[in-house]
Amino acid sequence: MAPKLLSAGEINAQLDGLPGWHLEDNKLAREFKFSDFLEAFSFMTELALLSERLNHHPEWSNVYNTVKIHLMTHDAGGVSEKDIDWAIQCNQRYNQHL
Repeated sequence: MAPKLLSAGEINAQLDGLPGWHLEDNKLAREFKFSDFLEAFSFMTELALLSERLNHHPEWSNVYNTVKIHLMTHDAGGVSEKDIDWAIQCNQRYNQHL
């Protein structure tokens, strides 16, 4: 059974508690900046392990010190609680890098 798709109102309410995240093309989106490539790649490695544990994988890209992430639950056809949970844990890991 696919996770429940969140309404626009539910997404906006959740975004109030997710600093840096916004809605872009029906996906949660955020850009992260680091001091260099190694730190950015280390962050991505942490997130890869998180993604495997949660069985929920982002769309992402990395150019030198910048990591761009887009989240959506493909089974639901948009943003679900799985994306919100992943974004919360992502922000927690990012804050540890600061």
